[in-house]
Amino acid sequence: MHTFTLLFLIALAGSLALRFWLATRQLLHVRKYRDSVPDSFAGKVPLKDHHKAADYTITNTRIGMIALAYDSLLLLGWTLGGGLDWLDKNWLAAGLHPVITGVGVILSAMVIMTLLDLPFSLYHTFVIEERFGFNRSTLKVFIIDMLKNALLLAIIGVPMIALALWIMEASGGLWWFYVWAVWMAFTLVMFWAYPAVIAPLFNKFSPLDNDALKQRIQTLLDKCGFRSKGIFVMDGSKRSGHGNAYFTGFGSNKRIVFFDTLLESLSPEEIEAVLAHELGHFKLKHIQKRLLSTSALSLSALALLGWLAGQDWFYQGLGVSQPSSWMALMLFLMVLPVFTFFIQPLMSLLSRKHEFEADAYAVQQSSGADLIHALVKMYRENASTLTPDPLYSAFHDSHPPAPVRISHIAANMSTT
Repeated sequence: MHTFTLLFLIALAGSLALRFWLATRQLLHVRKYRDSVPDSFAGKVPLKDHHKAADYTITNTRIGMIALAYDSLLLLGWTLGGGLDWLDKNWLAAGLHPVITGVGVILSAMVIMTLLDLPFSLYHTFVIEERFGFNRSTLKVFIIDMLKNALLLAIIGVPMIALALWIMEASGGLWWFYVWAVWMAFTLVMFWAYPAVIAPLFNKFSPLDNDALKQRIQTLLDKCGFRSKGIFVMDGSKRSGHGNAYFTGFGSNKRIVFFDTLLESLSPEEIEAVLAHELGHFKLKHIQKRLLSTSALSLSALALLGWLAGQDWFYQGLGVSQPSSWMALMLFLMVLPVFTFFIQPLMSLLSRKHEFEADAYAVQQSSGADLIHALVKMYRENASTLTPDPLYSAFHDSHPPAPVRISHIAANMSTT
């Protein structure tokens, strides 16, 4: 057996074992505390809602374990099973230009992967989300969304893939740096254009028409020194009963977006507190910090790919007989998560640090009590478990567990 094949199999087996162990811990932990609401939420979250959150979490975790096993078998099929190699040979047989061949291989692989994943997407939307009362989508909307995504891939994705492959073919040993520069420029453009160009293709965004709430929000924005292109309400209820709020865009094209489902469930004071948290991310430059960290990580990853692309053992060890720029890219993207899952807690730790900091900022700018009330409502409405396994949460959750987050907010309130 090839040495890199053995290394890949060991990493895959290790990550699988770790993921299944963590999922089992999650199932046992949530079941253990299913029949008792945590003390910090007593009187705020009814037992029936706590049961719903536990059952929702258990169901998603079980399906996630099945999907994990399925995805791992597909990964083996694509690599050591010869799936990518077979696809590549068929495209090479057509005798097309290398860039066209590479785009064809990557696009056809993406289409096949999407179709293979479709049963799980359908089951999650129309069985699990339906069972727990969250699904508002229809099969028609689901299909239209898929077609819109395919159209975006054709209009935006294909030129970017072609450009990346052309750079890889024509730019010599430093191609990885040029691809990184193009990718970061593209990311910034998309980050700026997303609010006005991409998002409206999937949802309707209407200016907030509640004058009293708008004035409350504007007062908070002025206090925090935040300027935006407007405050919008998104028809999130078109697809789901889950609620959320977020900032999008940057520079002069920033927008504040509330899901309509969130506005229906929170009071004006609670909405202000949630917005103050989001403003904390802006004021503390979390967006810029994440862009910088993403930039550094992507540069490191592409530098590694630049080295691996010139190693025959990289292709042979993963079941590909003919080295090429597109095969290097595909193999790297498919296999990298197997090796990086082990450091996931480090990324989650940074994200949680930012959440704690944004909560502390919100306490300073608004009401900590209203923020706690809003979060409790959001946990309840979204059926978020209040009792995740700490270790599972450290790997999978970008936000702190509910009891930990609430206690941190309370601690900040006592010092202000």
